[in-house]
Amino acid sequence: MPRRNVRTLLTGTASDSHTWNLVYLQLFLEELGHQVRNLGPCVTDELLTGVCAAERPELVVISSVNGHGYRDGLNAVRALRAAGLHTTVVIGGKLGVAGQADPERRRRLLAAGCAAVFDDGDTAALRSWLERAFDRRAAA
Repeated sequence: MPRRNVRTLLTGTASDSHTWNLVYLQLFLEELGHQVRNLGPCVTDELLTGVCAAERPELVVISSVNGHGYRDGLNAVRALRAAGLHTTVVIGGKLGVAGQADPERRRRLLAAGCAAVFDDGDTAALRSWLERAFDRRAAA
């Protein structure tokens, strides 16, 4: 049985003012049983770090559609780790302006502390990863 009520913090990146992706992901995550707090667009590293320190979410989902997700996401996860916060972080969306997946960028995001990196629009992969990650923890 899937785990319910995963405390999830959903956020856009510092330079991304788009909101439709965040609304979609919030509804998607809530349908999977997650308890979602949506920080919205243009979230600075300082705001993200402060909210994570105060609320200790089980999962942080970073989404970007402006093509700067790699740079902004890398900065965000590094800020979380530098603050001593080891919350599970995943990122997805348009991570580069070239519009194609970049294995080296994916490797760097994972090395910086992201648990998973998802290609733009691949909600099936996100769903599958969430079910494996949180069902396994609930069973332990």
